[in-house]
Amino acid sequence: MLKIQYIHRPCLQVMEAMLVAAVTATVAFAMIYFSNDCQPLGQDSTEEYPLQLFCADGEYNSMATAFFNTPERSVRSLFHNPPGSYNPLTLGVFTLVYFVLAVWTYGLTVSAGVFIPSLLIGAAWGRLFGILLSTITSSQSIWADPGKYALIGAAAQLGGIVRMTLSLTVIMVEATGNVTYGFPIMLVLMTAKIVGDYFIEGLYDIHIKLQSVPFLHWDAPPTSHWLTAREVMSSPVTCFNRVERVGRIVDVLSNTSTNHNGFPVVPGKICGLILRSQLIVLLKHKVFVERASSRLSQRRLQLKDFRDAYPRFPPIQSIHVSQDERECMMDLNEFMNPTPYTVPQETSLPRVFKLFRALGLRHLVVVDDENRVVGLVTRKDLARYHLGKDGLEELQLAQT
Repeated sequence: MLKIQYIHRPCLQVMEAMLVAAVTATVAFAMIYFSNDCQPLGQDSTEEYPLQLFCADGEYNSMATAFFNTPERSVRSLFHNPPGSYNPLTLGVFTLVYFVLAVWTYGLTVSAGVFIPSLLIGAAWGRLFGILLSTITSSQSIWADPGKYALIGAAAQLGGIVRMTLSLTVIMVEATGNVTYGFPIMLVLMTAKIVGDYFIEGLYDIHIKLQSVPFLHWDAPPTSHWLTAREVMSSPVTCFNRVERVGRIVDVLSNTSTNHNGFPVVPGKICGLILRSQLIVLLKHKVFVERASSRLSQRRLQLKDFRDAYPRFPPIQSIHVSQDERECMMDLNEFMNPTPYTVPQETSLPRVFKLFRALGLRHLVVVDDENRVVGLVTRKDLARYHLGKDGLEELQLAQT
């Protein structure tokens, strides 16, 4: 939250990324230097990509191997290295420091994520648990193999963060190549999800809220059954005529207060819906005629013209329209959707919510008894009514 409030300028974001990189490298070198965890590198050692930093010849540094290898290789070494490859103190310090650095790094304006780092953190404390268990029980049997506990720890850590169950089970089973681990992995993931959901939402759900993404949950709030589409819709709605002046279209699209993606076409009653992206493509290709023309014979566009512009349509500010062209007319009949989804203004909010979820809608036109447009419901309008303290307060305000 603090990053979103205070670190929003590009220069500050670059400086933050450089600071995190410098601190991470400094902490890593300091830990490697003071850990002094040197393991013998024998001929039968299965250690991959060993790093000798601050160790004698014929030895490798366990802390350096965990920190300065790629996370994928570090996870592999924690899974497959034989017992005795890692010191418990090394794993404990590495887990704590790497977790703090991962929390700080997440949210930077860089191409990074938490999937592999979560696996690495979980594998580290999982292997640490396996080592401690084998020390307590004085057993080196298959039930105290640190590599297996590293696998379970990685699954638990990642499952508690991303809250995935079935798909993550398949990923972990495919990574190990052994289907016998399927049941314990599934049991661990279900436990991690249940415990995590009891305390707080998943990390991705929290990040969606912080970014103000209009994400709809599976069900409508149970306290919203008395609300109707009239109470949640955006009104008034900007509408276009079947044949509209180019200047008005440009002004509407350029207006910062008009953020809707769809615009109803109404010669009185609703007869269609046209998208902002379609209008931009039409303006870009100059699909309009002079106002003095008695017949509208516009340039014909093909579906390829719209597909070529998808998904990043040019902004309206990049479309140049001269003063003479602003007086031209554009016929929207050929390009609008003549059968848009509409609901009466007395439709309940749960019904509107189900339509958005089932049909994947971005907007829904609200009409009165005479089929005239009275409002437009968007995902942002529905996302405002999510359950919680703020949501309940907003529901009460809407009711009054």
